[in-house]
Amino acid sequence: MSARKKKKIQKKRGHRTCSHGGSKKHRNKGSQGGKGRAGSFGHNMTYLLKYEPGHLGSKGFKSKTGRRLRTINLRSIVKLAGKEKSIDLESMGYDKVLAAGEITKPLEVKAASFSAMAKDKIEKAGGKAIGEVAGQEPKEKAPAKENAKAKKKKEGPAEEEESAEEEAEESGEEAVLEEADS
Repeated sequence: MSARKKKKIQKKRGHRTCSHGGSKKHRNKGSQGGKGRAGSFGHNMTYLLKYEPGHLGSKGFKSKTGRRLRTINLRSIVKLAGKEKSIDLESMGYDKVLAAGEITKPLEVKAASFSAMAKDKIEKAGGKAIGEVAGQEPKEKAPAKENAKAKKKKEGPAEEEESAEEEAEESGEEAVLEEADS
């Protein structure tokens, strides 16, 4: 049979405190830190974040290790570009271009988004900003035309006569209105 390892506590026996500090430490429940999940949002939070990262996610807890936008300023872009005329920031891992600094030469910059000032500075220098400007909503489509049935439902009987006159004038014919005898 193979020799088995001694358990750690066996090594520590006979050494007054068994590696727990002073003689009165590690005795009672006060050193335990609470029962179960106690202190999850306080003194035991680091344990949860490190060893159980998905534990608090279902209730809207925002992870402290979450991803932030990677931004870059214009002054850094000029240094990165060097002698090149175009630069692809998306492939380098940057998300947004900010306007700090000056741009002196025309560059074609590709990124996911730009601040409005950054895009203006790039274009004033004679370059091109390929991507969306943050904060601007995409253009809305023109509203769809209403069909005749939906229009009639909205309009009352008096309005129907007016719309019939307008249609007749548009087509070049004279409008003949029939008035109901009461």
